[in-house]
Amino acid sequence: MSPDESLQRRMTGETADPNPEAAEPDPSTLLDSGLGRGRANALRTCLVTRVSQAPGGMIRFVLGPDGAVVPDLRARLPGRGAWLTPTRAVLNEAVKRRAFQRAFKTKEAAAPADLADRVAEGLRADLRQSLSLANKAGCVVAGFAKVESAIGDKAGVAAVIQASDGSADGRRKIVAALHRRHGSAISCIPVIDDLSNTELDMALGRDHVIHAALVAGVGASGCLARWRRLRSFEGLATTAEEAGPVRDGQAAFDLHDD
Repeated sequence: MSPDESLQRRMTGETADPNPEAAEPDPSTLLDSGLGRGRANALRTCLVTRVSQAPGGMIRFVLGPDGAVVPDLRARLPGRGAWLTPTRAVLNEAVKRRAFQRAFKTKEAAAPADLADRVAEGLRADLRQSLSLANKAGCVVAGFAKVESAIGDKAGVAAVIQASDGSADGRRKIVAALHRRHGSAISCIPVIDDLSNTELDMALGRDHVIHAALVAGVGASGCLARWRRLRSFEGLATTAEEAGPVRDGQAAFDLHDD
């Protein structure tokens, strides 16, 4: 671009380069210092898709002391961080393209091949912790009889929880109870079946939890937000009405602490 053309662009306020390749931003300009340390309500840009979103619907990554790329699920770790659309596919693409090395401007930015699995496990741990907090807040009932009773109660339930390794017969009975209570609107009740019996025992502090339910309350809303975040990362639906996996850039979560 000639000096005259550059001057004309500045005077008219035109800053975009008509060449798409030249317009692509330097990945390092997408780094930030995390939530609460920058412009209020600022959007973040995904390293891979270049789509700008609210930070609550993305995942932040920072460099650890050893130079390894570390997921910062709460966006609170110190240092400059990079953001990604929260799906396994996008994260794998970032690793494949070595996007973290370009963003952090160092070849030492080591993104392990199993980084997506580590993020998924972190999201599962986050869900277990949130379920534990919801339980302490009185927002969880456990046991088949109590869950069935809660479903039939006037207040109803915010979600049903089933151990992923529970029996098919128990699941059918819970579904039947939901049908009796909600009829065709059953698809509006989330069914959390991503945690095993062992994980539910750990989260709720009791033995052999196969059936549980979330009842209305602040603890329930926080738990559901974390569950949706995990499901979105894996590209899975959160209600029977959702056709196919969640699309990139459409997930938003209220990840407040209960």
